[in-house]
Amino acid sequence: MDALSIEEQDRILHWIDTAFPASTLSPEQQAEELAWFALAARPLQGREISVLSEQLATHQYESEVLARAFTDITGIKVTHDLKSEGEVIRRINLQRIMAAKGQYDAFVNDSDMIGTHTRTGWALALSDYMEGPGEAFTLPTLDLEDFIGLSFVTGPDGKLYQLPDQQFANLYWFRYDWFQRPELRSRFREIYGYELGVPLNWSAYEDIAEFFSVHVREIDGERVYGHMDYGKRDPSLGWRFTDAWFSMAGAGDKGSPNGLPVDEWGIRMEGCHPVGSSVARGGAVNGPAAVYALSKYIDWLNDFAPPEASSMSFSEAGPVPAQGQVAQQIFWYTAFTSDMTQPGLPVVHDDGTPKWRMAPSPHGAYWSEGMKLGYQDVGAWTIPKAMSDEQQKAAWLYAQFTVAKAVSLQKTLVGLTPIRQSDLDSPEMQQLAPRLGGLVEFYRSPAREAWSPTGINVPDYPKLAKLWWPNIADAITGESTPQQALDHLAESQDRAMAVMERNFTMRTCGPRILPNDQARGAEWWLNQPGAPKPKLANEKPQGETIRYEALLREWEMAH
Repeated sequence: MDALSIEEQDRILHWIDTAFPASTLSPEQQAEELAWFALAARPLQGREISVLSEQLATHQYESEVLARAFTDITGIKVTHDLKSEGEVIRRINLQRIMAAKGQYDAFVNDSDMIGTHTRTGWALALSDYMEGPGEAFTLPTLDLEDFIGLSFVTGPDGKLYQLPDQQFANLYWFRYDWFQRPELRSRFREIYGYELGVPLNWSAYEDIAEFFSVHVREIDGERVYGHMDYGKRDPSLGWRFTDAWFSMAGAGDKGSPNGLPVDEWGIRMEGCHPVGSSVARGGAVNGPAAVYALSKYIDWLNDFAPPEASSMSFSEAGPVPAQGQVAQQIFWYTAFTSDMTQPGLPVVHDDGTPKWRMAPSPHGAYWSEGMKLGYQDVGAWTIPKAMSDEQQKAAWLYAQFTVAKAVSLQKTLVGLTPIRQSDLDSPEMQQLAPRLGGLVEFYRSPAREAWSPTGINVPDYPKLAKLWWPNIADAITGESTPQQALDHLAESQDRAMAVMERNFTMRTCGPRILPNDQARGAEWWLNQPGAPKPKLANEKPQGETIRYEALLREWEMAH
């Protein structure tokens, strides 16, 4: 740190000692990395930037700790705002439409928008930037290969458009302590003919949901339920499906990270061009597998969840499993891990270890090996093109600061949304693993590869995502049947993509939607291999489970 003043060096050492005690770097390496930020920022001292991310524990930490540390070390003032996910998307869309400098110099938004960013040209291509005007402002120790979600923020052109900042998956959650009770295990086997354990398919999940809601009903004097979900007419209802219910059911095709040629949104691709969502155009949004998925969702919500679940939104339903009355949840975001491990909760032992565990979600009847199994959220830094060079450089410096190895492990220990393999392999994470209910084991295993975000197939995430929840809500309330709701959704999505095509809003890889009279029709497509798939004669095969301990052994052997 010879190029820094004694005062600057002292500030850096103060932050390391007080805020970043855990790191995969030695204190000397931390100091060297943070000194690089101080030196790189010298031409930009006195600048101010504003950034926006959604309200998660990880981003709260960034806003309250990392923004202050960055400002103190670099002299660049950061205002790090937090808003709901829907509002973050709205602000990005507004800034994109304005095509000029907006309120924010950078966003942490889900990589679900990678298809939008690559087609519209609105976001900075970071690969080009790091080799061009941003080269001198790119951290030498950034180590991109260490990021576990890099493929999810890479466009079809092979360029990096976003920098991963936090990552979490939707997994199966269950009360391990209840599943271990001999009397419950014996009773389940007596009724269903197989072992109570982690469900591998939806049939087993449904049996377990029925078992706890209908047959057990009470544990330790409290009413219990075998399922938890939410069904309020609210934008968050759409995430329940785009994140990615149809892939779990098996509606799409095989392929990684998203099904090809039909993905988990039910969109068929030809090359990089979306060509339809409806079965008539070769899509799967309104096919038998999607109808099965929506029907199961509604049946389980009505039959096995707490009565109030159907009137809850995502944020309202999130805390319910921690209250101790729910046996399992098929679709649970690991971002809630930190909230689910607080001392004193009914789902936490007195010694701080959880009474629950997480595991891979079960798959539906239409799923087959090689298909995407679930959703993984990758919140990633995105920098708009429309701003001055100086603002871009300052924003890029802050984005890198929040994921640098000097601070990354400490941030991971707080928010539990890991992005670096080195953090997952650290002694600190291994020591914490028993208190995290399987989070570390999952993320260190190859199983995580079957979970991925919305991919590059979705051409305009804000415009298409808003079509989902009103149609799903109509099916929940009975205003339409599942088939009618999905027919309307498929046609609405195809119309929206046709408008994009006509208006030339896409710089590259835009939709190519055939008119109705030129589409091949549902009957033709359902007779072709792959998605869309014809209706199965039996949508409830034999339930299958696995002991949690056996699952852990499989992960360990594959690591």
